[in-house]
Amino acid sequence: MNLRQQRYLYLTVFTSGLVTLGIELSASRLLGTAFGTSNVVWASIIGLILLYLTAGYFLGGYLADRSPYPATFYRVIAWGAFTAGLVPVAGRPLIHLAARIAQNSGAAVLIGSLGTMLILFIVPVTLLGTASPFAVRLSIRDTASAGHVSGRLYAVSTIGSIVGTFLPVLVLLPALGTTLTFLVLAGGLLVVALIGMGLNGGRQALSLIWMPFALLTVGLLSFWLSRY
Repeated sequence: MNLRQQRYLYLTVFTSGLVTLGIELSASRLLGTAFGTSNVVWASIIGLILLYLTAGYFLGGYLADRSPYPATFYRVIAWGAFTAGLVPVAGRPLIHLAARIAQNSGAAVLIGSLGTMLILFIVPVTLLGTASPFAVRLSIRDTASAGHVSGRLYAVSTIGSIVGTFLPVLVLLPALGTTLTFLVLAGGLLVVALIGMGLNGGRQALSLIWMPFALLTVGLLSFWLSRY
């Protein structure tokens, strides 16, 4: 991996951290339409996001050892971004269904929010959680510098997460709404992943070039339906 590819890897880790926290903050708005924004709902969101990230760390380490190639890394990130963009579209009917099913329970909010989060976010957040451990595996060339490299990568990811904490709340959600916020975050990371694939093999990116167009179609369809 040359210097340009190494720098781009850091950009990808930063963007992945941003999008992961952006999704978490946007999830509260998505779930809030049916379950409100109580401490129970927030606990469900934070707890399950952390659970999925934990699974992603294990998966990222496993995949990095089995296929320690940049193309594999960027392909996993691309799928994580793509599935994240589909969350609000698939999520709204699912959330309202979960709310109706759980409304007769004394723990309706907890059951509904947990069940919805379990289904909606397990794939994208788990895949995005693979970014940091996989990037560490790709970056280490000398075990003597392993601590420095891993610390720097996790710091970059955390800085991205800080930006992802404020960007949706202060800018994207007020200006664009929930669905478009998901699509902008997911689309941005998807473009980053596809460019990364292009820098590390080119042709493999062509197999996923349909993804941005699919998300664009979803965005246009969502905008059209929101007018009626």
